[in-house]
Amino acid sequence: MIDRYSITATKAKIHERFHSEVLDNYAPNYNASPTQLLPVIMHTSPQGVSTFYWGNLPKWSKNKALSEKIINIHAETILEKSSLKRGLMKSRCLIPADGFYAWRKVGKKTTIPYRFVLTDSDLFSFAGIWEEFEDEDGNELHTYSIITTPANELVSSVQERMPVILTPSTEKIWMDQASAESELMNCLVSYPPDKMSYYPVSPRILDSTANAPSLIIPTPPADQFGNLTLFD
Repeated sequence: MIDRYSITATKAKIHERFHSEVLDNYAPNYNASPTQLLPVIMHTSPQGVSTFYWGNLPKWSKNKALSEKIINIHAETILEKSSLKRGLMKSRCLIPADGFYAWRKVGKKTTIPYRFVLTDSDLFSFAGIWEEFEDEDGNELHTYSIITTPANELVSSVQERMPVILTPSTEKIWMDQASAESELMNCLVSYPPDKMSYYPVSPRILDSTANAPSLIIPTPPADQFGNLTLFD
């Protein structure tokens, strides 16, 4: 499961990379977490960056089974479920990012966090699907899920799955309203491992309320309790 990533670029950098207007209230996020309002770019209105809830609303977060299902979508199951297939054709989005986090298990209760980035340290995007609904008070709300795929050779050294990272060419296909189902599914593949790198970060990343530049600084491998470990 992918449940943390980073989007630390400035408004100007996001605009330059995606050619989309960024809201004034945008702020870099070093620990983007489920239930937070985060930037997305809808394929039906690529001229502007919107903010949607990742996976669910904060009041839903205690329902762990529900949360895990809507944070991520397995690329392999999209065509098996009518709602996901419909979302693929009607509700696609780009999710701007510059890194994602994964945890390597080194014991039954011990994990070490790592940050994965592109080798050029540039901005990229995840493939996503968004939903619109009304809450019990009649308010219109939007959520999104990140599409995941089996991990490439680099990420698989830490965990089994990774987010679908789009290249500039697959971004064009993903955002094109005329793209066919087969073209879209061909975008949902693992990113080349030779174009990525990773390094250990502070276990403070586990705290979804933590959000500071220090979270993305390389840190000696430590478990979730802050104990240094030889596993790296």
